[in-house]
Amino acid sequence: MPLFIEGKPLRTVLRWQVYATATSMLIAGLWFGRHGALSALLGGLINVTAGAVFGLVATRSRKRTVGEALIALMRAEAGKVVLIVLQLWLVLVNYKQLVLAPFFCTFILTVIFFSMAFFVRDR
Repeated sequence: MPLFIEGKPLRTVLRWQVYATATSMLIAGLWFGRHGALSALLGGLINVTAGAVFGLVATRSRKRTVGEALIALMRAEAGKVVLIVLQLWLVLVNYKQLVLAPFFCTFILTVIFFSMAFFVRDR
C-alpha cells in the first residue's frame, strides 16, 4: 500500500496549505521574530497534518457502495476534527511564547484553503 495521498484535489490543497504556511512564517518572522515564525508554522501544520490524515482515512477505506463512501468521509472528517482539537490544545497549553496573531491567522488561512478542494478539478 503506497504512503501517498490519492486524488489531485487533496494533494493540490495540501500543497497550497504548505505554501501559505511558509509565506506566513516569513511574514510573521519579519514582524514578530522567531516566535512569530514558529507560531505561524504551528498554526499551519495543524491543518496540514489534519488534512493529510483526512486524505489517508478517506482514500484507504472500503467504498463499494454510496453508504460506505459516506461512512468513510464521516470517519475522515471526524478524525480531522479530533486531530485539530488535540493539536490546538497541545500548542496552546505547551508553547508559552506563542504569538497568537500569526498562529490563528495561519490556522484560519489553511482552513480556508482546505475548503477550496471542491474547486480543484480531478484531471
